[in-house]
Amino acid sequence: MELQFTKMHGLGNDFVVLDFTDEALPLSASQAAHIADRNFGVGCDQILIVERSQRRDVDFKYRILNADGSEVGQCGNGARCFVRYVHDKGLTEKNPITVETLTGEMTLTSDTKTGLVTVDMGAPRFEPKDIPLDAPERTPSYHLDLDGKTHEFSALSMGNPHAVLLVDDVLIAPVVELGSKLEKHPMFPERANIGFMQINSRNDISLRVFERGSGETIACGSGTCAAVVVGIQLGLLDNEVTAHLTGGDLTIQWAGEGASVMMTGPAQTSFEGVLTL
Repeated sequence: MELQFTKMHGLGNDFVVLDFTDEALPLSASQAAHIADRNFGVGCDQILIVERSQRRDVDFKYRILNADGSEVGQCGNGARCFVRYVHDKGLTEKNPITVETLTGEMTLTSDTKTGLVTVDMGAPRFEPKDIPLDAPERTPSYHLDLDGKTHEFSALSMGNPHAVLLVDDVLIAPVVELGSKLEKHPMFPERANIGFMQINSRNDISLRVFERGSGETIACGSGTCAAVVVGIQLGLLDNEVTAHLTGGDLTIQWAGEGASVMMTGPAQTSFEGVLTL
């Protein structure tokens, strides 16, 4: 099977985008993992699949596969690439567009002057059953014991599960070592994305994220939204924040509980090609 693909990235968080709008082709987890392999495939953090929605009130269906082939419900950097892709390919002239994902709907708006894309990421969810998190009740922070140490974190869902830890310096934070253990800790029944957040001021943070199924990526849109939400809820951040990630900066706005999180950042095309499976 031959597939045309487009390689894109949002702040270096990279994706292989596949257009299945004419025909929703089957793609197994092993095939997806092969595509994502940086030595034997195209190489990417995640695969984005563009499909037509069966609903009249939604423009597209948006599927996301991790580098290990597992399917997830949300990816903020991928969402920005998604709207850039459908506009560049002439699949729609609408702006904004609405897309359905595994966990809900999103509204995506592209600014043709600046090249930036704003994504309505929806309202965060905090109840343990909605994250999901193995905890008896919702609290501002949780604790778990690992390797003889107690780790404090906050947790929420942005359409996918996130845990956020406060650190003094993201440059020396044990992102890979600790993140890989926390990602699959039994407290997270569906695993979790683990964010390490350094607060620089009330409207400025630095962040690194260990993504479930992909490892540390140089940018994570939903993880950035989760970190800012946590900082606001803890009273440490204002309602608009610039987040510095390894790959670049994102702007996050959140008015408070019940409101959607708005994320603004770039999306770029790297190259196109044909792959054989």
